[in-house]
Amino acid sequence: MLQSKLPDVGVSIFTQMTLLAQETGAINLAQGFPDYDPPQELLEALVRHARTPGHHQYAPMPGLPQLRETIAAQVGRRHPEAPAPDPATEVTITAGATEALYAVLAAVVRPGDEVLVFEPAYDLYGPAIRLQGGVPRYVRLPSPHFRPDWDAVRRAVSPRTRLVLVNTPHNPSGAVFTADDWQALALVLAGTNALVLSDEVYEHLVFDGAPRMSARQHPELRARSFVLSSFGKSYHATGWKVGYCIAPPALTAEVRRVHQFLTFAVSTPTQYALAEVLAADATDAHARGLAEFYQQKRDAFRSLLAGTGWDLLPVPGGYFQLARYGAFSAAGDRSFAEQLAREKGVAVVPISAFYHDGFDEGLIRFCFAKEATTLETAAAKLR
Repeated sequence: MLQSKLPDVGVSIFTQMTLLAQETGAINLAQGFPDYDPPQELLEALVRHARTPGHHQYAPMPGLPQLRETIAAQVGRRHPEAPAPDPATEVTITAGATEALYAVLAAVVRPGDEVLVFEPAYDLYGPAIRLQGGVPRYVRLPSPHFRPDWDAVRRAVSPRTRLVLVNTPHNPSGAVFTADDWQALALVLAGTNALVLSDEVYEHLVFDGAPRMSARQHPELRARSFVLSSFGKSYHATGWKVGYCIAPPALTAEVRRVHQFLTFAVSTPTQYALAEVLAADATDAHARGLAEFYQQKRDAFRSLLAGTGWDLLPVPGGYFQLARYGAFSAAGDRSFAEQLAREKGVAVVPISAFYHDGFDEGLIRFCFAKEATTLETAAAKLR
């Protein structure tokens, strides 16, 4: 009889709510994906490379050299105060940031090691840590701003702390680490051997003119950090599943030891297409325009729900809007989310799903990475 390694884990809440949306015909503002396509030039590049002889076999295990070179160049332009990563020894192309995150955990976490996780947290983190024999150590981010209590973080760090997992901009809240936060983390970890896994897949989606801060910008943290990002988020192509990990050479070597046996290599024509489009955008116009693009969607969605009883929390970054629904119901968030899909035709995610203990403070998550007509139709139902 097979004994499950994750007996308490079922189908993810995102899959559940998407299935409920399909069952009920509800507008799906639950799962985090756009309902519009990638830029036309990227689609054309993909078609061109899909038709190019020789572009259908295995790519090099770390990723196509030209794609790693364009990533390194873009990162160098974005954060000129830090040395650009070496594309040969510090950049690895992965099957989405999901694979990168799993590869990092598999590479560095041993049985009994503790991994500090800020909650609410993306539901992958806990199970992936446990599958390595690690122990998630949770630190709750207080609402409504979901900024770390650094005294609580300091108390949570122990001699067994192997890794601190940061997500900025944060899913689900949109909270963004500031320079002060990175400095506070560096002080907490000073004198320890703990590493940092910085999930920065929403890195370009920082609003209201705030600077985009990365773990790579802090010298002490850069030496101990794995930084993850995703083309799925930056090019509206979540189904392409192409991401990357940037880390110092010694840490990258460990990630690649796992990556080569996890997926080995990522879709070859897709890598060629991304490399071509990145190289052609030497001023990073697309990446720089993402903040304004999504801020307009955020503001439009918030305007559509203004004065309707929904208590909308601040959204400094990302593409999710948290809301309290106490004006409408005293039900638990999961029950309310199911009711909303069945009775009002809008699917959302209950925030208790982002806590290991099901903590419920009456919050749900909307995804506003949708066409204007989708948001308008959903808002009419929600009003």
